[in-house]
Amino acid sequence: MKFVLAPDSFKESMTASEVADAMERGIKKIIPDAECVKVPMADGGEGTVQSLVDATKGKLFKTLVMGPLGVETLAVFGVLGDKKTAILDMASASGLDLVPIKKRNPLLTTTYGTGQLIKAALDIGVNHLIIGIGGSATNDGGAGMIQALGAKMLTKDNEEIDLGGGYLNLLAKIDLSGLDKRLKTTKIEVACDVNNPLTGPNGASYIFGPQKGATVEMVKTLDDNLKHYAKIIKQELGLDVEKTPGAGAAGGLGAGLLAFLCAELKRGIDLVTTQTKLKEKMKGADYVFTGEGSIDGQTLYGKTPLGVALIAKEYKIPVIAFAGRIGDGIQPLYDQGISSIIGILSEAGTIDKALEKGPENVERTCENITRIISLCK
Repeated sequence: MKFVLAPDSFKESMTASEVADAMERGIKKIIPDAECVKVPMADGGEGTVQSLVDATKGKLFKTLVMGPLGVETLAVFGVLGDKKTAILDMASASGLDLVPIKKRNPLLTTTYGTGQLIKAALDIGVNHLIIGIGGSATNDGGAGMIQALGAKMLTKDNEEIDLGGGYLNLLAKIDLSGLDKRLKTTKIEVACDVNNPLTGPNGASYIFGPQKGATVEMVKTLDDNLKHYAKIIKQELGLDVEKTPGAGAAGGLGAGLLAFLCAELKRGIDLVTTQTKLKEKMKGADYVFTGEGSIDGQTLYGKTPLGVALIAKEYKIPVIAFAGRIGDGIQPLYDQGISSIIGILSEAGTIDKALEKGPENVERTCENITRIISLCK
C-alpha cells in the first residue's frame, strides 16, 4: 500500500518533517512493507522555510541582518535542492516576534532586514526567490527592504528618508539606479494569503496596525503615509499599487514587492505544493495523511490540510487529517476532499504536556487508524 504523508508543522511541538516521520512509524507498525512518501508541507506561514528545505533536501543558511527596530538579529533562509531557488520568511528578519510587546511601534519598525536577507540569498547564487510575508512587525510598505537592496528613497531635498512607516510622508523621489542588478534576472514569487489593499479601512494600517502596537492616532498617520507612498510610486514609476489585492500584506510589503521587484503574489499553499511536486507524488496512492496543530473553520482559507485534500480529491484518494485541536466550523472540509479529521490527544492534560508528547501522539493515532485500514482491506 502507498501512503502519502503531507502534514504541516504542529506549532511549538513538531516540524512538518517530524510529523511525517511519526506518521510513518505508526503506519509501519501495522503494515511493515507500506510505501510511505513523506512530503513535509506548509502554507507560506511559519515553518515554510524548514518544510521546503526538508522536502527538497536543501540547506539552511543563517545571516546577520537589521531587525525591525534596528537591532542586529540572526535570520534564516533556505536554498532548495535545485540550488537555484531560495525560500525566505520575512518574519525571520522583520517579524513581530522579534519586537518585545512594550517596544512595538510601526512608525519606527523597518523591513530593511528583509532586504538584507534577499541580498544574502542572491549572494549564494540563486535566481528564484520565494518569499513568505506573514507575521510582520512593520508598516513601511517595503521601503526599508528596497533601501537595503540599493535604492534611494529621497526627500525633496535629496536626503534619504529615515527608516520606518512614520517617515513615508517625507518621500518625494525614488532613485532605483543603485538597485541590485541581479534582481532583474531573478524570478520572485510571494506567498501571500491576504487580499487587503494597501490603504483604507481594509488596508495594512487599519487591519493589521493595532496588533503591531499602533494606537488609533498612529493608524491614521500610517494610513495617510501609505497613501502618500502609493502616490509617489505612481508618480515616479507609473505603477498604481494602492488598491491591488495583497498590496497591504505585511504592512504594505506586498506593495513594495510588486512595485519594485515585479514580484508575483500567490497563495502560499500553491507555491509549496508546486515546489514539493505533491501532485506528482500522489499518483497511485491509496491514502493521504495530512494535518496540523489546529483544524477548524479557518482551515478553509488556504491552510495546508485543505490544499492537500483538494489535490487528493482530483485522484479520488481518501484523506485523513490529524490535529492536536479540532475546532468549530470543520463540516465544510468534508466537501473539499477530507474524509476524516482525527484528534491525536489520548487524555486531558496541560498544553505543555500535549506539545511534549506530540510525536508519540501522532505515531499512536496513525497506528490505530492504520489498524482500521488494514482490517478493511
